[in-house]
Amino acid sequence: SGCYFAAIYGAVAIHFSGKMSRLVLICAPICTIGCAIWCGFVLDFALEPILLLLGKQGYKGSEEDVDGEKSSVKNGDKSPVKNGTAESKAKAKSEAKDAKGKENKGKQAADSGKGKTQEKASAKKATTHAGEFSQSPLEEHHEEHRPGGIMQIKHLIKSGMWEAVPESTRKAYVDGRAFIDRNPLVLLARLGLSAAVLYTVMGYEPKVTTFVQHCHSVAKSLSNPKVVTMMRDRVHGMVKMDDYLKGYQWIDQNTPKDSRVIAWWDYGYQITGIAKRTSIADGNTWNHEHIATLGRTLTSPEKKAHNAIRHIADYLLVWAGGGGDDLAKSPHLARIGNSVFPEHCGDDDPRCNKFGFHQDRSPTPMMAKSLLYKAVMHNLAAGVKLDPRYFKEVHTTKHGKMRVYQVMNISQ
Repeated sequence: SGCYFAAIYGAVAIHFSGKMSRLVLICAPICTIGCAIWCGFVLDFALEPILLLLGKQGYKGSEEDVDGEKSSVKNGDKSPVKNGTAESKAKAKSEAKDAKGKENKGKQAADSGKGKTQEKASAKKATTHAGEFSQSPLEEHHEEHRPGGIMQIKHLIKSGMWEAVPESTRKAYVDGRAFIDRNPLVLLARLGLSAAVLYTVMGYEPKVTTFVQHCHSVAKSLSNPKVVTMMRDRVHGMVKMDDYLKGYQWIDQNTPKDSRVIAWWDYGYQITGIAKRTSIADGNTWNHEHIATLGRTLTSPEKKAHNAIRHIADYLLVWAGGGGDDLAKSPHLARIGNSVFPEHCGDDDPRCNKFGFHQDRSPTPMMAKSLLYKAVMHNLAAGVKLDPRYFKEVHTTKHGKMRVYQVMNISQ
């Protein structure tokens, strides 16, 4: 049923959200379902006393079914067992008229029938008291018995649990529930409690409105495309900046279909989805050593990086042009690489502080020698240029936000 699906979905969502923070997105549906269940519970709790006061049938007491049977018998609505008793008495009476010698036999049959009737009545009475739980009758929200599956397992477990409870406790529970649902004073008290609950919930309305507005704004910002944005140009004002989209489209149209593109994992999905090429890593790469190897390679000296890249990729892609480009991320890449390969920055520098910028924004010697710095600043800064024996520039977008290089002398 739906409740078990929601429970399993929630457990799975929590498990995988703990594995990777971005997977917290899969918690959105189950959080929505949980809030809806809570709201429905509060609404049911508030409306229940009103419906009971208006005539809805409440919970039945433990003696109610037995009393109903007794009253029906008094009114002449006899059970099949009692009808059988009357027939045996009539038969005995007719036999007494026919033959005096058969009178005792008829009486014995009548007495026997009466004894069986009493035994069945007492058994039925006991079943009414305890059988209500042992058989676990359907609740209001159950439409029918469905053999097999989780519902039958639940039915059997619930029946076993109720059987383990003493009969006196079961009777007290049923009578208490019936009293709560049928006593007018208790219903009025429940009505007052419902009003208090609704008043308290309504007090959160301003906060709920603010939260919903925040959710809409975040959803709107996240749904905007990341490869096409609006930017302010000093000459033309607000212009559309589609460098990333155009760059991926260029790769799709100008490189072999089986090409492999190496870039930081942030762009892996875009390389696969827009450029339609194989990426070395993406957001689904959970192996930390894999990511660390990529970070170390990109922040290594050009020749050392080429020795590794020529075996795994055909093209190198970097984000440039300032802002959140690869140079801004590069110290983070170096630290990730150093976390698995401590010789990258040295044991004396676990935070890899030697890879970064000086206060005047000039690169440190380690950064200046790195492949990433040279690829981003190729022919833009004085004296910064990639060796054409290792990497050949094949494309730079209009605003310089993306640069693509062909890896030379790739391994066959």
